[in-house]
Amino acid sequence: MKILCVGHITYDTTFPADSFPKENTKTRYHEKTDCAGGPAAIAAFLLGKWNQDVEIAGLLGNDEYGKKIKKEFSLNHVKVNNLVLDENISTSHSLILANKENGSRTILMYVPKHSHLNPFTPNENPDIILIDGKEYEASKELLKKFPEAITVIDADRDKKEIIDLAREVKYLVCSKSFAEKVTGIKIDFDDKLTLVKNYTKMEEMFKNNIIITLEENGVLYKHNNQIKIMPSVKVKTIDSTGAGDIFHGAFVYGLANNFDYEKNLKFAVLASALSVTRVGSYKSIPTLEEMNDVYDEIK
Repeated sequence: MKILCVGHITYDTTFPADSFPKENTKTRYHEKTDCAGGPAAIAAFLLGKWNQDVEIAGLLGNDEYGKKIKKEFSLNHVKVNNLVLDENISTSHSLILANKENGSRTILMYVPKHSHLNPFTPNENPDIILIDGKEYEASKELLKKFPEAITVIDADRDKKEIIDLAREVKYLVCSKSFAEKVTGIKIDFDDKLTLVKNYTKMEEMFKNNIIITLEENGVLYKHNNQIKIMPSVKVKTIDSTGAGDIFHGAFVYGLANNFDYEKNLKFAVLASALSVTRVGSYKSIPTLEEMNDVYDEIK
């Protein structure tokens, strides 16, 4: 199946740290990881590494970082026909501090103002479209042009454009914070009724297949008319950067390969869990061979 990923792309520099630094101090690090990042980008890297027919569409500066990212995609078997390098902007850049003590990450991000990917027509009709909502006009046009495609959104912010796109896709895969903000219902894991109320409200608002990622608590979903939680895999978290994006990429992989719905969710949860045990956004993607070996052990 032909897969198209559309969204924001950054150049990530990650510093693994033993603890969070104090304000107004100088901290030296002796290791770092540089690689491309961004929700659609990381999903595309995963799909390319897992031998899928995938293309990335997004906007970069025609600078050193943009050229490096384009080369990284090509080296990882991701098509770049609709990856635009613009002379008038600088490539988005993220500085990420990965706290190895507790697995958290703090991100400082530069994003050029008023820069957006123009609507386009891909060379090949996509069977699956994954969007992150960051390129609204281009994504809106693609959803209109390819109504038969399987469509997925990675919704992490409650911006009106993302909410609008979330109503038009087949699969709405969103963060816990997105679900809480759009419904006004906070999830309390000690009160299971809050999960049911939140999910039910999401169904009323969006009327599609909804998956709510709950970080270390797994994912909330509905199957055979039952609201359920697919639990996460317990691991030692080193760097959580990109874990949600890897979940989305693995979920799309399952769609492309006709996985059973619950197997697909379990596979995606596993990919996300394995990724947090290593540093770097797309560089933390497990291999497909590793995925299959571990999945066989836990299923």
